[in-house]
Amino acid sequence: MTPRTRNRIGLILILLLFAAPLVAAYVLNALGWRPAGMRNYGTLIEPPQDLTGARIVDQDGKALAWKDENWSWTVFALPGPACAKACLERIDELRRARLTLNQNAYRVRVVVVGDAPQDALAAMKPVYAVRDLDDRLARLRPAQADDVAVAFADPHGFLVLSYPVGYDANKLRKDLVRVVKN
Repeated sequence: MTPRTRNRIGLILILLLFAAPLVAAYVLNALGWRPAGMRNYGTLIEPPQDLTGARIVDQDGKALAWKDENWSWTVFALPGPACAKACLERIDELRRARLTLNQNAYRVRVVVVGDAPQDALAAMKPVYAVRDLDDRLARLRPAQADDVAVAFADPHGFLVLSYPVGYDANKLRKDLVRVVKN
């Protein structure tokens, strides 16, 4: 074997060494495989629902701001028809999940959509109560009394993840940590 042929074979081997991971990643992605750390636990809303035009207002009638520099993500708590003890406990879990973000907690706001006891929500600050005048979030609400479903909206006002009644609060918190870091 001549030195020129040996050099060409070496160059081809080096190119294959760098191309192999790219080809493997493409094939695995085409087959639908994802690493366990990259999966979200909530249900991805396809396509994301734009809420910027929705009339979501607080108790004073002021519209929910999407382009606010103080917030990045909005966690909507969607209680069923009658919010009682179990419902309030789930909302408090969301408040505590927000607090576990430590220095990134300011990047998340917890918003309760619908009728919930105002005195109980006042004790859970900074949880906000709003009304959905257009019923854009109605399809995500549970039908049973004292149940809570959850949905995430990104900083631009797009609804991207939803969690049905009975969601695992630890998995929701893991998703929350992932989205806030990005």
